[in-house]
Amino acid sequence: MLEYLKQTDPEPASWIEAELTRQRQGLEMIPSENFTSLAVLEALGSILTNKYSEGYPGRRYYGGNKFIDEVENLARERAKTLFGVEHANVQPYSGSPANQAAYFALLKPGDTVLGMELAQGGHLTHGYKLNFSGKYYKAVSYGVDPQTHRLDYEAIRQVAHKEKPKLIVCGATAYPRVIDFAAFRAIAEEVGAYLLADISHLAGLVVAGAHPSPVPQADVVMTTTHKTLRGPRGAMLLLPSAADRLHDLHHPDSKRNLAELIDAAIIPGLQGGPHNHQTAAIAVCLKEAATPAFKTYGQQIVSNAATLAEGLLKHGLELITGGTDNHLILMNLTPLGLTGKQGEELLDSVGITVNKNLIPYDTRPPLDPSGIRLGTPALTSRGFTNNDMILVAALIVRALKHPHDQVVLKTVQQEVRQLTDTHPLYPELK
Repeated sequence: MLEYLKQTDPEPASWIEAELTRQRQGLEMIPSENFTSLAVLEALGSILTNKYSEGYPGRRYYGGNKFIDEVENLARERAKTLFGVEHANVQPYSGSPANQAAYFALLKPGDTVLGMELAQGGHLTHGYKLNFSGKYYKAVSYGVDPQTHRLDYEAIRQVAHKEKPKLIVCGATAYPRVIDFAAFRAIAEEVGAYLLADISHLAGLVVAGAHPSPVPQADVVMTTTHKTLRGPRGAMLLLPSAADRLHDLHHPDSKRNLAELIDAAIIPGLQGGPHNHQTAAIAVCLKEAATPAFKTYGQQIVSNAATLAEGLLKHGLELITGGTDNHLILMNLTPLGLTGKQGEELLDSVGITVNKNLIPYDTRPPLDPSGIRLGTPALTSRGFTNNDMILVAALIVRALKHPHDQVVLKTVQQEVRQLTDTHPLYPELK
């Protein structure tokens, strides 16, 4: 796949090949990462990257977009069908710009936004003070219960009634339990707020029927297209009802419906030309996600995560909320005498890739927190099953409980390689 790159510039080619080797020989367990199909990679690396296409199909600011229009329309229609929505915008460059576009469409600077606290499982764009969402809007937050570490919807309701947000954001990056979108909808209606559902982590599970869909409840749904959807890096904004209008009749854009506002927020509001190669790759992944095999895949992700959690708990490790309902697990390493940074580095040394992560009410700093976050989407893409996850859990436990025993760590590394050899990544590539 790197024939021309090797000839033109061998240095980056060598690093790409090294990264391929790392991915092949390790257990990728960061829950926000996955492996695309070769078909997605081919679309992503196509000549569509050569074309400028500012605007939308049939309404471009550049000529020569006849075939680009077909590609984008294909992606939009597939997204609408797959998620059961009336309108889809597939142009956002990634999740953060997509959330920014939703804010831009629905709010005015200084409006109040209620989102999940970053340190308790939320995302930067849900109101973190150093992010645009916390700088240009009045950001208030909700978290999880101090004892159960689960969302307390009555507590969220009380915050909403006190702060009167114009937008409530539901969704998370480090919450291992089912999110009750209907509960969020009820709260939003009580205070007259819009509801933005960020399902970046959950989209593939929603498609597979392994997690409830926010579509019946949300005003706007945002998802990235990588993670559990197993596509290229990108994002989509989905509108269950395209004809809905702004709540604020005094807003200067009140005569435009939400579809018009979302599209205008992307261009000319925040972006220029879409990345057409990315759009094509999104279209491909959406077709893959519409197959019966993908439904089986999404359900296996959740089953694998449950088996992994059970194995970790069996060996005495501490998991936030005591387990998982979805694709990810949040583990507290404090009882093992390790920090999250130490745990990440230790597991990386034996070929298991996770990320350090804050746990709820963490007393440690973000760059060296108390926990690690791990998940099963990428391993499931490689064909790992429940029996494999029992082995993976045992390997993680042995490494974390013997951080200084080089004999144990070497053996774990060897067994990791045996597992990856059994489930090869891209066997078509030699």
